[in-house]
Amino acid sequence: MVANSLCKKSLGVFTLSLQSSISSSVKLQRAFGNVSLSVATDALGNTKLSDLRQEGSMRAVFPRSTNNNLEAVIVNTAGGITSGDYFSTYAKVAKGANLTITTQAAERIYSAFDNESGKINNNLSVEENAQLYWLPQETILFDGSKLERKLNIELFDTSKVLFVEPIVFGRLASGEELGSCFFKDNVSINCNGEPIYIDGIKMNGNITKILKNKSISNNNKAMANIVLYDANSIEILNKIRKLLPSTAGASLINNHLLLIRILSPDSYELRKKLLPILSLLTDNAVPKNWKL
Repeated sequence: MVANSLCKKSLGVFTLSLQSSISSSVKLQRAFGNVSLSVATDALGNTKLSDLRQEGSMRAVFPRSTNNNLEAVIVNTAGGITSGDYFSTYAKVAKGANLTITTQAAERIYSAFDNESGKINNNLSVEENAQLYWLPQETILFDGSKLERKLNIELFDTSKVLFVEPIVFGRLASGEELGSCFFKDNVSINCNGEPIYIDGIKMNGNITKILKNKSISNNNKAMANIVLYDANSIEILNKIRKLLPSTAGASLINNHLLLIRILSPDSYELRKKLLPILSLLTDNAVPKNWKL
């Protein structure tokens, strides 16, 4: 097909023919990355790294901490995710330890070259009297992207867990629209081995059009899901509601489990709404890169 395309005078036809030849005969190299880490307390009660394994296009860096909380910043050295890429994170927080995990920057999900999705698989384990803040920055979907993401959390009655998952459906300031996109996201939380929270979303096709539906997003292009598992969730609920815009809501699933959902026109407005909420929920311990 490439040889035949050389005989064609139209450069556009040549380009399309060449792409068709590549897609049918060449399997592009895909990115893979994994970070596995464990933390525990030392004799003084300070949280220390006890185990770390890094593979492929993922790294973890640890900024200097001024308290007994350890912070890990996950870095995707591949610069983004596209079809066939696979990234995973595993974190274990031992009894009494405190860990915050964030990302160096927003995760960009680029247009897929074929029908295969990029995949993200995260597993978190939080033991008794331990604390974990899972605070990745935004995930940005580009037109033509395909992403399947899973987050599983194992905890105990006395654990404290806060997680936020912000998602941006195209960059409004750049005029981007998601005419063709696939996004599947699943979250599960087990307490003492029993499921207490299962959530999922699946969007396929013209997401820009889907988001215009008043019953879905009312044309908002960014959203965030925040979940807090804490013994003090009941006391925090009213304080949180005072910070929420009209496009957000908060409710208690049970005495420990607080759920917050936020819709916003774009990523900038979403972050402005998220920062005061996260500051309250973390006692002003939001990672510095969230404020840059």
